Amino acid sequence: MTDPPAGPGYEIRIRGRISDTFQHAFDDLNVRVNPVETVVWSAELDQGALYGVLEVIEALGLELVEVRRLPPMARRSGQGRPGHGHGP
Repeated sequence: MTDPPAGPGYEIRIRGRISDTFQHAFDDLNVRVNPVETVVWSAELDQGALYGVLEVIEALGLELVEVRRLPPMARRSGQGRPGHGHGP
């Protein structure tokens, strides 16, 4: 039997490429910088921690694009695959 994940896990999309300085604000999370957006995610991010991350995004003046819960399979693996599951 395996232990359940610590939280539901979330993926957060931010418009634009955030700088290395801003990336340090998300040290406890996974960060992937894409050409037009930055994706921040964690399979162990619970709802309380999610609100904290959203406050950081607001304080840094970043534009929030999307927040979504990671699918159960990503939560079980502890990694998630942000960006997958959108479109074909």
